[in-house]
Amino acid sequence: MSKKYCLVLDLKDDPRLIAKYEEWHSNVWPEVINSIRDSGIEKMEIFRAGNRLCMVIEAREDFSFENKQNLDKTNEKVQEWEALMDNFQQRLPFAEVGQKWVLMDRIFEL
Repeated sequence: MSKKYCLVLDLKDDPRLIAKYEEWHSNVWPEVINSIRDSGIEKMEIFRAGNRLCMVIEAREDFSFENKQNLDKTNEKVQEWEALMDNFQQRLPFAEVGQKWVLMDRIFEL
């Protein structure tokens, strides 16, 4: 059985930057893909409305964001990718210091 997570983040509200962000995500670096899979994430999707992003993750039962963060800290290519993506991203007003993606709470399920 897998676990599902939903996270949100905003992009800078600039159509040129948003287009470039989407372009980068049409060909994500293999090292980044491998890192995602190695952390226990089985499926990941990112949706966009305006400059708001929503990421849906399905992960193995043993997945943890803490472990993912620790793996990412030691992966030079992931750090390079994150620095590049940071040029396009803008923190949500209620995000904690240093937090990009904000985990959402499920409030309804059918």
